[in-house]
Amino acid sequence: MKKKNFLFVVISLSVCLNALAQAPKYSNEFLSIGVGARALGMSNSYITSANDVTAGYWNPAGLLGIGNQHQVALMHSEYFAGSAKYDYGGYAKRIDSSSVIGFTAIRFGADDIPNTTELIDANGNLNYNRITTFSATDFAFIVSYAKTTKIPGLHLGANAKVIRRRIGDFAGAWGFGLDAGAQYDYKKWKFAAMVRDVTSTFNAWTFNLSDKTKAVFISTGNAIPENSVEITLPKLLLGGARKFDFTPKISLLAEVNLDATFDGKRNVVIKSKAMSLDPHFGLEAAYMNLIFLRAGLGNYQTYTDISGKEIKTIQPNIGLGVRIKYVTIDYALANVGDQLYSNVFSIKLDINRKVK
Repeated sequence: MKKKNFLFVVISLSVCLNALAQAPKYSNEFLSIGVGARALGMSNSYITSANDVTAGYWNPAGLLGIGNQHQVALMHSEYFAGSAKYDYGGYAKRIDSSSVIGFTAIRFGADDIPNTTELIDANGNLNYNRITTFSATDFAFIVSYAKTTKIPGLHLGANAKVIRRRIGDFAGAWGFGLDAGAQYDYKKWKFAAMVRDVTSTFNAWTFNLSDKTKAVFISTGNAIPENSVEITLPKLLLGGARKFDFTPKISLLAEVNLDATFDGKRNVVIKSKAMSLDPHFGLEAAYMNLIFLRAGLGNYQTYTDISGKEIKTIQPNIGLGVRIKYVTIDYALANVGDQLYSNVFSIKLDINRKVK
């Protein structure tokens, strides 16, 4: 196991335990990464343009945009030099001309983490044979439903999601939450709103620590965690988009999103104790609706370097896509912070049901 892998896990565990004892800021943040290389290439500016199976994550109202009876998508990416792996799978099915149902599964995890809590035996000797490994994993399972309304251009959708988080045999949590979304077409413009964790999402944590592990926690000055409930507060996402057709073959899609959080001050463009606002935008150029080039800007940050100088940063993403009949392959080079980039690949398949 590389040193950076171990450091990553230690930091992840610390954040997890700290969230249980303090305000629920950044709770279930693995669900903020995003799915689909198309959206990631546009810096997650996608709640308005989402019109395929990935809308089950971005905005369930967008599921009504699927043009086939069935649609399937898969995605894989890795972070921190392969220490953490992120996988997504989605399926959408058209029920009738006015409704669609979707299913989403997400896994984010670090595997083969060394457990060194029993490295030292009862006599104070180092015994490397006592080192075992475990995984720290986050799962999300989402069921989505989208429905057209009697108001022309207005589509509504909702998600029900189950969260499962595990840290080896030491700790685990079950959670449940709801999302609600809407998309509205007005002439050449599109607008969208998405409320994640609309009723708040509750994760119930339980811990199963051996006496040896508890002793290690105490000797190293760490608090022994207790069973508790972690709450994820609602987040409001707003978006607007427009598609510009320059020629019958060339077009440009532009979208702007604004993420509003209510869990305290965050390091974003507009921030306060009551609410923080994080803008981001993306572009997608298309040729014959077959070849796509994408770019986006987001995650505006302000920090102070070691000399005390204030520095402002912004993270760019880029991507491309190719559609071949019923298959779409997308790629994104996503910036995850501090010049750390991740290669993201996703594939989408349209399946028509044969009419008897």
